[in-house]
Amino acid sequence: MRHAYVSCPTIALPPHEITTDEICADIQQANPGLPKLKVGLRFARRTQVETRRFTRPLGHPSIAGDAPIAERSRISFADAGDLGVRAARQTLAETGVDVRAVDCVVTSHTTSWTTPGLDVHLVEELGLRPDVRRVPMSTLGCVGGAQALVKAADYIAAHPDATVLVVVAEKLSSVYNHNDTGHEAMIYKTLFGDSAGACLVTGAPLGPGLRFDSTWEYVLPRTRHRYYGRLDSGGMHFGSDKSATDSVNDTMPALRDHLGQQGLREIEFAVVHPGGPRIIEDVALGLGIDQAPDIEDKDRLTRHSWTTLRQVGNLGGVSVLNVLSLTHTAPPADGARGVLVGIGPGVTIAAGAATWTA
Repeated sequence: MRHAYVSCPTIALPPHEITTDEICADIQQANPGLPKLKVGLRFARRTQVETRRFTRPLGHPSIAGDAPIAERSRISFADAGDLGVRAARQTLAETGVDVRAVDCVVTSHTTSWTTPGLDVHLVEELGLRPDVRRVPMSTLGCVGGAQALVKAADYIAAHPDATVLVVVAEKLSSVYNHNDTGHEAMIYKTLFGDSAGACLVTGAPLGPGLRFDSTWEYVLPRTRHRYYGRLDSGGMHFGSDKSATDSVNDTMPALRDHLGQQGLREIEFAVVHPGGPRIIEDVALGLGIDQAPDIEDKDRLTRHSWTTLRQVGNLGGVSVLNVLSLTHTAPPADGARGVLVGIGPGVTIAAGAATWTA
């Protein structure tokens, strides 16, 4: 494939920082007589998320579940759209690219139903050209960021002189709902955060960063039940079953085969979706990285994934963009070869072999 270069992503975070202690106290206050509440809260704390950002305060009706679904959906898209516009404007400003030079916009947004979607919203709010090509994606969840980068890289392969704007925006606090009281719900309440991320993908570098050498997409057969979202009169819900914990291990042989075909024998950097502790650990194990018994945190190839998880939680599709942004703060050596991996409901993966260019 033709090389596709990714600019340093910009991340837009909302104003309300919520600690895990505050969430656990809120759950306890809302469900004082819930059986096995202490067990559920122990599960919640195992996410290792310390803080996350919400677009609204923790007690807001659109988060607690008191607002009607129409109101929750309206707020979710409005908030996500505002974050997406903010991230996109910052990316254009930092790269010095005029908005009229954008030839294609690739978007991912899952956490509210709306039409027209985020792509049309950005065309109007940013002033993109009316003839801009659009690749809108709306049901990808956590794989959305990696999938958007893959689609942008594939577009550059066909149009090497183009400039592609990638924008991912999610209000994952939409799944925070006191009506969901199972142990899995407790985990997801503490795991997710709100955000948006944006970057440019081009056929020539706009600065130091990641270059895609290949793109890869994969759907693990018969796994629609492992991770899933659903919508009912109470709002949006996210769920999974016991087999979900096997998902990464079940996909790693196929990913290793792809990377081997690309000649990637030694991974020198890794941009891994921080979906939760188990996901990061299983990807590292599957790729054979971070396995030295005496390795320090600062030397782990997945260190930026762990930092993202602890500081802002699982940001859905934005997570990979946040990890990539942190990679710029302590970049690999020029010419280092690595991998970008996103994992989402389905079970679906979007990934690619990559080279760091300085």
